[in-house]
Amino acid sequence: MYKVFVKEIAIIVTSDKDAFPDYEVFSLKKVDLQKIIRKIRKGKLERVLLYNKSPKKLLKLLHEKLPLVIAAGGLVINDKQEYLFIHRNGKWDLPKGKMDKGETVEQAAVRETIEETGVQDLDVTRYLGATYHIFDWKENSKLKLTHWYIMSTTYGGLLMPQNNEGIDEAVWLSKEDAVDALKVSYENIKYLFPSDMLV
Repeated sequence: MYKVFVKEIAIIVTSDKDAFPDYEVFSLKKVDLQKIIRKIRKGKLERVLLYNKSPKKLLKLLHEKLPLVIAAGGLVINDKQEYLFIHRNGKWDLPKGKMDKGETVEQAAVRETIEETGVQDLDVTRYLGATYHIFDWKENSKLKLTHWYIMSTTYGGLLMPQNNEGIDEAVWLSKEDAVDALKVSYENIKYLFPSDMLV
């Protein structure tokens, strides 16, 4: 099962439609995803399920529906057990961005984290997972697949938000402050944190 976020609404992509009895079901193979996205944005649809009986075909079919943009980012924790957040467009977020040609997903995650925050000395701890969300670019919807890595650092220097990317803050937040920040964040970002932080 996968979740694709359109703003705060999660489209469920699954081969087990019986697990979501109160969702409106559409064939993943035949659905006009652009039309579904428009209805969600207009508030006409909330519980959407895209179904295909084969679990192995879900991602292939999903990736055929919209132009796919691959990105990578980091959930960074310092030696004080603080989390690195950025603030952009009125929301708290984590540093991330599109891959450059010739780099690996992990390299992209590290580069984007450094570029967007100014943090240094990053050590990739492990792969955290992937998120999907829909965004608009030049009047067309695109599907963004973001790969996430947990990173650690002992960096104690100045953070420098990447203003030309619309980032107005890059800050370290304690667990308690991170919990508050996640209340003004994106749904797909919330899934990257331990469930006890989402109360």
